[in-house]
Amino acid sequence: MVPGERLGVIEEFMPGPGTYVEQGAVRSKTVGRALMDILNKKVSVYPLVHMASVPRIGSIVVGQVLNVQSKKATLRIFKIGKTLLNGFFTGILHVSDVSPSYVETMFDACKDGDILRAAVVSTKNRTYQLSTADRNLGVVYAFCSSCGHTLDLKERRMQCSNCGKIENRKVALDYGRGTM
Repeated sequence: MVPGERLGVIEEFMPGPGTYVEQGAVRSKTVGRALMDILNKKVSVYPLVHMASVPRIGSIVVGQVLNVQSKKATLRIFKIGKTLLNGFFTGILHVSDVSPSYVETMFDACKDGDILRAAVVSTKNRTYQLSTADRNLGVVYAFCSSCGHTLDLKERRMQCSNCGKIENRKVALDYGRGTM
């Protein structure tokens, strides 16, 4: 079936999922397979392909920090909710959306390469604006900016167990043990 294709008339079938009625005719709303339930006199169209996952306002996304500047960070989003993406989207995290409290610079919140969980707060102009202001959001895995080793969370500070360097991050509540 293709969109607009006639499946029957309303005297013959009730419209089901994936259909609509136009001038007494039941028509396909989507590309898919028609299922005609003769017993219940209902026709439905089920899509052949599922809609692609796209970040929406309120979506929780996971991404890798690509670039950090003083007022913003750019993320490569690779997961929406529990769905891993085949491609990726780019998100922007502004310093004002990092935390409910004041953050002076993005370098105190994240560094290049970190894995971060954020909420989508705006999709204006096809740009995904992100926020990590919630306690469950923020860096979930961080890497030492000197040696690249995974940082450990010790008493609200990030420390490299390899070289001993101490760094700042805006970490998620489940840092290091949460699933990406």
